[in-house]
Amino acid sequence: MRIVTWNLWWRFGPWQARQKAILTALRELRPDVVGLQEVWAADGENLAEWLAGELGLHCAWAPSPAPERWRRRIGDPTVDIGNAVLSRWPVVDRDVLPLPAPAESDDGRLALYARIAAPGHEVPFFTTHFTSAEHASAVRCRQVAALVEFVARHRGDTPFPPVVTGDLNAWPDSDEVRLLGGYKTAPAVPRQVLLDAWEYADPAAPSATWDTANPYVAATYEPSVRIDYIHVGPPGPGGLGHVRRVHRAADGPVDGVWPSDHAAVVADLAAEAAVTTR
Repeated sequence: MRIVTWNLWWRFGPWQARQKAILTALRELRPDVVGLQEVWAADGENLAEWLAGELGLHCAWAPSPAPERWRRRIGDPTVDIGNAVLSRWPVVDRDVLPLPAPAESDDGRLALYARIAAPGHEVPFFTTHFTSAEHASAVRCRQVAALVEFVARHRGDTPFPPVVTGDLNAWPDSDEVRLLGGYKTAPAVPRQVLLDAWEYADPAAPSATWDTANPYVAATYEPSVRIDYIHVGPPGPGGLGHVRRVHRAADGPVDGVWPSDHAAVVADLAAEAAVTTR
């Protein structure tokens, strides 16, 4: 089962040219389930729904409850922003969690849950987008606490582990990422562990999803770092859902156009339990 997470950079930059590049990149990846952040919707069109239609996937979309700060950044009061899930299989349940943030900086971040009716096992899938201010680690820790309680409520009675994707705007060794994992510090939900899929990556593989090789990132003068993640719960029986491979993707221009300011992360999970013989 191929999982992708990707922040699509909303309506920033050359968004119309980027829209085509995003589609090309996703078509080449051939994902089964995708968690998307910074998805736009305007004038009756929704980027996630358009991508789903072009790729033959199902779509679940959750708009931000407070898009005003985003709209002011591009000077357009009509464009919505949110998270979305694209899936090869039907979405049979969904829920939305507004993430906590101080009133003075709340820009409507959220987590979207979609229960995927994959063959053999339903998959509890989540995608989220944490606050981005460099000094806001404490806010992101609050958002982790809310997110993992949301995961605990919705993981349900399925042997497939929960899959949590998103742009966490946090470095891998940060308090918030360690708290999400639960295996380097006490987890926010007792005994709930979510493993960073990148632990299975080739140590020599490029990991930065916010990369100064990307001209959109270079213009910010910020360092290259991995801030986009796929986390997976402990494998089910027979290794169901365990991480087989993980790598960075969508990390270069498509026909001269960089699709987003973020690279994507791709993880291949075991879709079936291993059969043991004696």
